[in-house]
Amino acid sequence: MDEQGRGLSETVWTQLDRKAGAIVELTIRQLRNRMSTWVVLGVGVLLISLLLAFYIDSIRTDFESIDNDGDSEDWDNDGYPLGQERIYGTSDYENQEFPGSSEYVYLGDIDYNDQPRNHYGNHTWVAAWGYFTPTSIDVNATTSPYPWIEESLIVWSLGAVSCEEEGLSSNPFENWYTNPTIAARNHCLFENGTYIMFGSTFTGEGDLFVEPMYSSEWGFMTESFFVEKHPKSMYIDEDDIDWDGNSGSQGFDDDGDCLKDEYITEDNSQSDSNRNGIYCDVEWSYDSNGVLVQIRADENVDEDPDDAKHIGESSHRTFVIGTGKIAFVMILGLFLPLFLALGLVRDESENGTLHYLLSKPIHRGEFILYRLLGYLAVVVSYTVILVSIVAIITSIIGPGDSIVRLSDFPVWMGIALSTILVLTAYGSIFNTVGLVMPKYGVYICMIYGIWEFLMGLFTITIPSATIPMLSISHWAIQIIDAVVLIAWEDTSLIQQKADAFGLETGISFFWHPPVHTLETGNPFVALLISTVFILAISIGMVAIGQLIFRNKEIM
Repeated sequence: MDEQGRGLSETVWTQLDRKAGAIVELTIRQLRNRMSTWVVLGVGVLLISLLLAFYIDSIRTDFESIDNDGDSEDWDNDGYPLGQERIYGTSDYENQEFPGSSEYVYLGDIDYNDQPRNHYGNHTWVAAWGYFTPTSIDVNATTSPYPWIEESLIVWSLGAVSCEEEGLSSNPFENWYTNPTIAARNHCLFENGTYIMFGSTFTGEGDLFVEPMYSSEWGFMTESFFVEKHPKSMYIDEDDIDWDGNSGSQGFDDDGDCLKDEYITEDNSQSDSNRNGIYCDVEWSYDSNGVLVQIRADENVDEDPDDAKHIGESSHRTFVIGTGKIAFVMILGLFLPLFLALGLVRDESENGTLHYLLSKPIHRGEFILYRLLGYLAVVVSYTVILVSIVAIITSIIGPGDSIVRLSDFPVWMGIALSTILVLTAYGSIFNTVGLVMPKYGVYICMIYGIWEFLMGLFTITIPSATIPMLSISHWAIQIIDAVVLIAWEDTSLIQQKADAFGLETGISFFWHPPVHTLETGNPFVALLISTVFILAISIGMVAIGQLIFRNKEIM
């Protein structure tokens, strides 16, 4: 009851509320009965349906693991992948050198000016230049110690060539290369059983006199042994990311191609390419605010994160963020107001129904507000329903062990909030432009819409740029960026992993940490600032529209 004893339902304020409700209801009914409304809403549903179809098709595809560092390759086709060759210290560019193969061990040499010039022993002689008097020769030796001098390996099955018959009794080292037979075989035999070796490689026991101004070396070949070949899959996604969330030394060489602890040879060494004094680890570095700024890995450690898991998660988040920014904020956020809000008051004036509506006890300024509320009732309901459908579908079929990805819903709520705010702001702007310029307002709104779309693209790619800050889409996208960081705290970490280990992810294009945090790095600050900014623009444009309409002559 009021002071005069009347029920609240009978007060003047209640009557005004009824009039306001009537205008809101009228606006909803008008929008609902327009063909253009259903066309625009239908196009929005079609757009989101197509995006969902692409998402469902891509998420059902099995993501193949990627060998990011190439250690599963077998470049010399000897059946041993590069990672296993690294463990055993063998080369993957020579098929005669593989894990378990015979290995040449250097023992000594005679250089071009060394004295004495002869050496006796049972060795593998490499690039021998001189006179060799054998005790025995291994004619079955077929392995060259060095692949790059394999052409000097003597093939005993070709038979011996007489030095006397080939005219090499005098000055043999000056004339040998002019004799095709000797040049091809790299040796000849005297009748007394001594060989002349022209850069030859062979295995045998005897005495070698090295010709002056030439050099030779000797060693021995180790016994070969059998090593089972590792499957290539062992070196794909072998490590994943070993990290406990703290700064400092992390990681472990799960496949052993950095530690090489299965079979160590003398020339093998462990890697400390990040130079932190610790072999085969990963260095995680943070700034003073606790933000991960760098990941530095030693060679061959944590080089292959779980690609299927990483790509699946990053692809899902890329779809959510990209759909929220482009489909909802930049497309639906612009087209719905352009078709539904531009003529809220202008059409009533052109149809002659504005006189009737304004004859009711409602202030002109309030009329603008009530018309916008009716428009918002339609577009907000539409947005909430559409976002909810997409959120439910993607959270159920998205990657993960849980049945429903509950962490997705806060992000979708942020996308809905951002879309509703731009629908409010653009609706207020377009409605005011329609009041000021009934004939040409649509063209101005279209140009403004192109500006907002381009500024949105600039914000996605260069969020810290100054000019996009003059647009509404910039602040709406900042809201989504802030909500993503709040709901998915590890999004920055996913980006860091992708950059550190050479993985490609769409998140790096569609998402960046919010920039308007007053240098606090707090996403809640960015969320608050962006929301207040868009609301201020909306309220300001409504006030301008009310001021213009209040003094406007109704024709």
